[in-house]
Order: sequence, then C-alpha cells, then structure tokens
Amino acid sequence: MTYATDRLHEEVAYLAYHFHWSLNEILDLEHADRQRYVGQIARLIGR
Repeated sequence: MTYATDRLHEEVAYLAYHFHWSLNEILDLEHADRQRYVGQIARLIGR
C-alpha cells in the first residue's frame, strides 16, 4: 500500500509552514510521527 501523494504533499506543506522544517527533515520522519505532528498542530490552532 502506498500513501497518497497529494496527502503527503499536504502534510509536508503543513509542517513546513508551521514548524519551518526543511523538506528533508519532514520526509525523514516516520509516517506515524508526521501524522502525529499534523494532528498536534491542528489541535493547537483549534484552541
């Protein structure tokens, strides 16, 4: 099973925008870790 390319690009853009991390730093994260950070940012914004 492969991860949808569009979804991966969305996650990368979201993390880069909020954390100012490089593309390589974000892509080096495990999928679950990347999703965890995306979720944490979303919760913080929603407060």
